[in-house]
Amino acid sequence: MTVTQELRERYSGLWERMVYHPFVVEMGEGTLPAGKFKRYFLQDYVFVADLVSMTANAIAKAPNFDAASRLHSFLSGILDPENDLFLRAFEVLGASEEEYSSASASPTTRAFGDFLVRTGLEGNFDDIITVLYVTEGTYLDWGTRLISEAKKPANPIYQEWIGIHGPAVLRSLVEWMGEHLDSTDLSNRRSKIDELFHTALRYECMFWDAAYTDLQAWPDE
Repeated sequence: MTVTQELRERYSGLWERMVYHPFVVEMGEGTLPAGKFKRYFLQDYVFVADLVSMTANAIAKAPNFDAASRLHSFLSGILDPENDLFLRAFEVLGASEEEYSSASASPTTRAFGDFLVRTGLEGNFDDIITVLYVTEGTYLDWGTRLISEAKKPANPIYQEWIGIHGPAVLRSLVEWMGEHLDSTDLSNRRSKIDELFHTALRYECMFWDAAYTDLQAWPDE
C-alpha cells in the first residue's frame, strides 16, 4: 500500500465527511441557501491569500523545474480565473466591494490559514505537497462526484464552482502530487507527514462546518 493510500484509508472517515458534507450535497442539489454560500465565499476569499503564500513557498522549494512549473500553473489558475469568479460571484450574491474587501478571517479561517503559512515557511517541499494533496484532493473528489452524478444546480455560481473542481481542472495536479509522495522516501518523516495530512483534513471539515452552521464569530462579535 502506498503512502497516500495508507493515509486516505486511516482518515477515510474525515475524507468522506468532507466529500459528502451537507454543504456539498445541498450545493449540488441547488438547495444550499445563497446566504451560506456567500458566507463561505467571503471566508474562502480571505483564505486564498494564505493558500497562495504556501504554494509560492512550494515553488521556491521545488526539487526540480517540472515540479516548480506544475505548481506555478496551479498558482496562476488561482490568481487569474478563480479571482475573476470571486468577483462575479460576489456581484450575484449581493456582496459589495466594501464587504468583500474588508472581510476578516473567522477563527476557523485564521487557524487554517496560519497552518498553511507556517507549513510553507517551516516545512520542506514534501510537507507542503502533503497539505496541498489534501486541500486539492478533497475538492477534486467532491467535484468529480457531483459532475459524475450530473448535478446541475440552477445557480450559475454553484455550477461554475463545481466545474472548476472537477477532473478536467484538478485531476492531473492531484495525481502528480500523489505520485510524488508515493515515490519519495518518507520513512524518516512519516509521523510528520501523517500529522500534516490529518491536520489539513480536520481543518477542511471545520471550514465547511463553519460556513454551513455559521459558527464563525469571535466571542466578542
